[in-house]
Amino acid sequence: MNRQHPPLPDPTTVTWTVSSYSGGGGNCLQAAPHPDTTGFILLADSKQPHHTPLIIRHSTWNAFLRTAVRQPPATA
Repeated sequence: MNRQHPPLPDPTTVTWTVSSYSGGGGNCLQAAPHPDTTGFILLADSKQPHHTPLIIRHSTWNAFLRTAVRQPPATA
């Protein structure tokens, strides 16, 4: 299995998507398709734009989302 990730893209080519649940408060997980390579997405923290985004496979992100959707909401 090839576990190599593609290189980070030029930041000017990335169009980030933010969850509608974020409420616009700036504490958001941002996601974007990798502009140069199919099958990978980028994840970033909007509070720390200077940090390097994570590059993960679409299948990994989809598995995470399927699991997160099935979990009951956390209580404080």
